Amino acid sequence: MPRPAGPKPAWLRKPLVHGNSEVRRIVRRHALNTVCEEARCPNRHECWGTHRTATFMLLGSICTRNCRFCSVTKGRPLPVDAEEPERVARAVADLGLRYAVITMTARDDLHDGGAAIMAEAVRAIRRHVPGCRVEILASDFRGRPDSVATLAGAAPEVYGHNIETVRRLSRFVRRTADYDRSLGVLRMAREMAPHSAIKSAILLGFGEERHEIVQAMDDLRAAGVDLLTICQYLQPTRGQLPVQRYYTPEEFAELREEALSRGFAACESGPWVRSSYRADAMYEAWLRRSRGSAASSQADPAP
Repeated sequence: MPRPAGPKPAWLRKPLVHGNSEVRRIVRRHALNTVCEEARCPNRHECWGTHRTATFMLLGSICTRNCRFCSVTKGRPLPVDAEEPERVARAVADLGLRYAVITMTARDDLHDGGAAIMAEAVRAIRRHVPGCRVEILASDFRGRPDSVATLAGAAPEVYGHNIETVRRLSRFVRRTADYDRSLGVLRMAREMAPHSAIKSAILLGFGEERHEIVQAMDDLRAAGVDLLTICQYLQPTRGQLPVQRYYTPEEFAELREEALSRGFAACESGPWVRSSYRADAMYEAWLRRSRGSAASSQADPAP
């Protein structure tokens, strides 16, 4: 690996925005975890303060994996809390959300990887907030088709799973995850959730080459992925991998155009972008394209 990139460049010096205390109170009142805090997301104060949103993290705050880029606590998780989906749904209602994002810790200790709890959270949100759209960001469930089917059966508007990095670096960065297994999960989600948008994300800054990024885009499109976020990796603590390279805003803009030219319905690409960044707007872009395609098909004369 090359040497670390050094100090953050000027475009990564984000002004401080104070978090919304109401969002924090609601999250605390329902005894929930957010990936905003657990993963030390650099946008958390902006999202909480300006957009009044949070990404809920189910199945506890302890992950069974030890990916080298992630600051979520690793170790032996607590037993599954069967009431968690209801508490998430009540928090979504209290916040008045019309678009909810839920993610999870990897739970390799569970037979289904936690798929049933995630699916129940989707259904609970729909019960408490009819009309609320739900995006999920799931683990790979170790590639188990039955787990993917369980979650796909809840019909989230967006089914997300991140490949995180390019093929060459996947085992180094993600350790127990696998690039091709992730592509397989995305392919299964595309088949099992035909009415959902399929979404993934690539983190940059681990030492990848441009042609590898483009190949990852092609691999994702071949797996049926509709929505893509391209993000700058930022070392959360000294315990995670150092950044090998900082990409410029101009490079991120070029990569966004590259992604759109390859057929993604929407792509958010930038130094501060994260998986759930502008999630509702990305879904709307996919929805417009889907409706346009359906209308075009109906207008075509029969052969």
